[in-house]
Amino acid sequence: MDKLRQQISFIVEIDKLKNIYRQSYLTDGSRHENDAEHSWHLAVMAFILAEYADEKVDLLKVIKMVLVHDLVEIDAGDTYCYDERAMRDKKEREEKCAKRLFSMLPDEQRNEMYELWEEFERMETPEARYAAALDRLQPVLLNYFSGGKSWKEHGIYVDQVLNRNGRIKDSSQKLWEFVESLLHDAVEKGYLKKS
Repeated sequence: MDKLRQQISFIVEIDKLKNIYRQSYLTDGSRHENDAEHSWHLAVMAFILAEYADEKVDLLKVIKMVLVHDLVEIDAGDTYCYDERAMRDKKEREEKCAKRLFSMLPDEQRNEMYELWEEFERMETPEARYAAALDRLQPVLLNYFSGGKSWKEHGIYVDQVLNRNGRIKDSSQKLWEFVESLLHDAVEKGYLKKS
């Protein structure tokens, strides 16, 4: 029962992810997306777009990674990727939460969760590169299909988005080409500022 109680406590704790709101809007522009919705969306994208990964990936591992990677935002909060000041201590805030949160689990699961989170952060394996590519693609899609709502609110330039999302090509040349064409169109439509 102790193991089950630990696991249930963790499951209840991660429900808090539903209250962490991101800067991206839903595609209809009605409200900001929350972290749980973001993670679910990435998990679906992982298997829908798997054919575009340039390297063979363990899809189950990718799905686990995208479901785990933002759990640390329960304590650390969402850090807007274009906020250079907030990015400075992001790693420390997230590391602190990872240790607290994953330690709620039995040892074996704690280790697996922590390793998945760290692997995602390092972006050194095919699975981590693919998961990170999806994590970058998804907000681009939401921003584009909401008419650039968040980009406009924050005065974001196309070069910022290209620089931030350039890591997509580390996993998928096809997805990167798609993003480049989308961003070109976003500039033409006035969703993003020209650099």
